[in-house]
Amino acid sequence: MSNALGTINPVRDIVALAHAQNIPVLLDGCQSIVHLPIDVQALGCDFFVFSGHKLYGPSGIGVLYGRYSQLEKMPPYQGGGDMIDRVTFAKTTYRKPPARFEAGTPAIAEAVGLGAAIDYISGLGRQAIADYEDGLLAYMTGRLSDIDGLKIHGTAKDKAGVLSFTMKGVHAHDIGTIVDNLASVAIRVGHHCAQPLMDRFGIAATARASVGLYNTRQDIDVLAQSLEKVREIFGP
Repeated sequence: MSNALGTINPVRDIVALAHAQNIPVLLDGCQSIVHLPIDVQALGCDFFVFSGHKLYGPSGIGVLYGRYSQLEKMPPYQGGGDMIDRVTFAKTTYRKPPARFEAGTPAIAEAVGLGAAIDYISGLGRQAIADYEDGLLAYMTGRLSDIDGLKIHGTAKDKAGVLSFTMKGVHAHDIGTIVDNLASVAIRVGHHCAQPLMDRFGIAATARASVGLYNTRQDIDVLAQSLEKVREIFGP
């Protein structure tokens, strides 16, 4: 799932094409992990990663899923306690995965917090969350489409949770500042670590509104009303 547009990419097809050329695939699931049901077996990827804070958990921790066959071939990236099998002056051998990659004392408190976040999300039901957010996204798309001079970027049929837009004659950073000051609406602005995509659209930046399980239609109404104010400030 694109963090810049919300587009859900056909990763199963991409993985199949890559595997046909014996190319392993790592999927960055930071955006999708909280919005979509994820099944790494069905996706067929070799690695899948996401950040804990994207899942309403603590910062400073994340998850790496890897196929055992791939992890077994990889050397450790750091040394420390519990990842060593045998040490001599002649040779060092390492434990089997995943212990090989878990040197030293882990982020214990963060792991407990991330576990609680995963339990919370699982209790609500990932499909239920996705369905609810799809309704919010459809409502937001309709509300913002009615604003003069506002252009939505990223209109793929399959998308989730994210709506990026520009306003004629208004820089994205001005949009973000004004809606924050007027109504305490928090949106992201900038190139979203996707400058080639911005180049593709011929723009410098977008404003990006994301919906989550905690949002309501009333939140979207406040966003739309504050964007109308932005339009008034900068004129037609």
